[in-house]
Amino acid sequence: MRRTVMGILAHVDSGKTTLSEAMLYSSGEIRKLGRVDHKDAFLDTHPIEQDRGITIFSHQAVMHIDDLELTLLDTPGHVDFSGETERTLQVLDYAIFVISGSAGVQSHSETLWRLLKKYSVPTFIFVNKMDLAAERKGEVLDELRRRLSGNCVDFSRTDFFEDAAMCDELLMEEFLRTDKIADEKIADCIADRKIFPCYFGSALKLDGVGDFLSGLKRYTKEKFLNDEFGAKVFKIAEDEKKERLTYMKITGGTLKVKDVIEYKGMSEKVNSIRVYSGAKFESVPEAKAGTVCAVTGLSAAYSGEGFGFERDLHEFFTEPVLTSRVVLPDGYDLHKALINFKKLEEEEPLFRVFCNKDGIHVRLMGEVQVEVLKRILSERFGMDVEFSEGSILYKETISESAEGVGHYEPLRHYAEVHLLLEPGERGSGLVFDTDCGEDQLDRNWQRLILTHLAEKVHIGVLTGSPITDIKITLVSGRAHQKHTEGGDFREATYRAVRNGLKMAKSVLLEPWYDFTLTVPEENVGRALNDISAMGAKFQPPENSAENVMIRGSAPVAEMRNYQSEVNAYTKGRGRLFCSIKGYEECHNPDEVIAEIG
Repeated sequence: MRRTVMGILAHVDSGKTTLSEAMLYSSGEIRKLGRVDHKDAFLDTHPIEQDRGITIFSHQAVMHIDDLELTLLDTPGHVDFSGETERTLQVLDYAIFVISGSAGVQSHSETLWRLLKKYSVPTFIFVNKMDLAAERKGEVLDELRRRLSGNCVDFSRTDFFEDAAMCDELLMEEFLRTDKIADEKIADCIADRKIFPCYFGSALKLDGVGDFLSGLKRYTKEKFLNDEFGAKVFKIAEDEKKERLTYMKITGGTLKVKDVIEYKGMSEKVNSIRVYSGAKFESVPEAKAGTVCAVTGLSAAYSGEGFGFERDLHEFFTEPVLTSRVVLPDGYDLHKALINFKKLEEEEPLFRVFCNKDGIHVRLMGEVQVEVLKRILSERFGMDVEFSEGSILYKETISESAEGVGHYEPLRHYAEVHLLLEPGERGSGLVFDTDCGEDQLDRNWQRLILTHLAEKVHIGVLTGSPITDIKITLVSGRAHQKHTEGGDFREATYRAVRNGLKMAKSVLLEPWYDFTLTVPEENVGRALNDISAMGAKFQPPENSAENVMIRGSAPVAEMRNYQSEVNAYTKGRGRLFCSIKGYEECHNPDEVIAEIG
């Protein structure tokens, strides 16, 4: 029996959960087709998901396609919950990427595609809702090739070999020699992300689903798994009995009940192993490599943590762009509230919680997440809270190189650090390096300086916001043979960074959305005026039936409440889809700097 783990991803409203349901039904795992609008979908098990009609938490199902055991992980499609989606990607062997045939590639679709590329996940594409857009098949395929990858190949045709051969030289040689290509060679190219197979159909009507399942069976390979124990944690949750669940994929060896896992300098015993399928689970004595399971007994594991030979994953592409203050009910104990919020932070690491003299503050993705969070707090902890209007999380970078010097020399202490600060590519974050000879500074001191650079959130000089997109290189340093201690270099390193930032030309960054705005033709003028006033960058409008589609990017600060305006001036016929693009130069830096101080 071959095992593979597949995640299913999509822009919201593309029919992702409906396709999951169709796959489970067609493979014989469920006897009745559920529907999102009927609130009985197999994988949308949480009451909040059923009420809102969207996937909020990742869920698991196991299905069998002949000799293939496929673990399917359903992920959220809404941009506010993309952190949950990203954490799931680290444990996938393959991904199923669902595109709406009627809507095509949307803003959040491109964000998800970038995530799949970042984590190097081989991907099958299912273009859904083709019963509503049969005439658009060629148009959608062209859009996939233009906006996602030129190696998207239509596998729903029997004569796709020629298109597949164009994606790889070895395939081309075999095709020219034999006029066909062996399945295993196509599977190799899919696994190497050289080919992205595309299938077309309607999940709601089960059209094309059988062919899609056959394609998954035919063109997937079992990933090589290590005999040594390893596991990746991708989710933390709590069951109905308040027991902590650590979801993980076993990537090597075997995990057994009562095994002891060592991590963070501690040892904890596995009390039980559960394999979930929808809301139900089976308790098993052991989990072999390739299994996705939930474990009880681990009190401090976090999403992204690696066990055994697996390394921890600390940084994620997705990050919150808003911060909001929590308004507690009158008389509610602040300390108790903070403990509850910290429990939620364990389950959603991007949900950063911090406390200051103004109370509890949280970092969030958007308004839908706020509404879901309020309900979870009420149902789980009996807390009826409100949130202040979210403020934007800014960042800072530099536009030219500068050198910073940090000197630390109180009595019987000495350390000196010279750092070169250089502008990095947008979205690259902070990169640390050394270009210092060991004749100037011992290698151990150099390693210590790099550790101090990475251990702290360094803030900029314009607004006190975190710095990003900078390469910091250690170019020189000095230590005293008798008086230098490790803590001395910490102080000198921090001072060198601060000095370099003061010497450089700093730039304020703000988060931007990629957006797709669809409005009736008579409202195009108003829409273009609005987004131009926001400082948006956009492409020429595209006509589609009675509507017009505008794609572009704009500052989050300007666009985050725009959906209500669109609803008003289009009388509910307009739609706005946004996804986080990343950080760009602030469109009104002087105003923001003056306001923040």
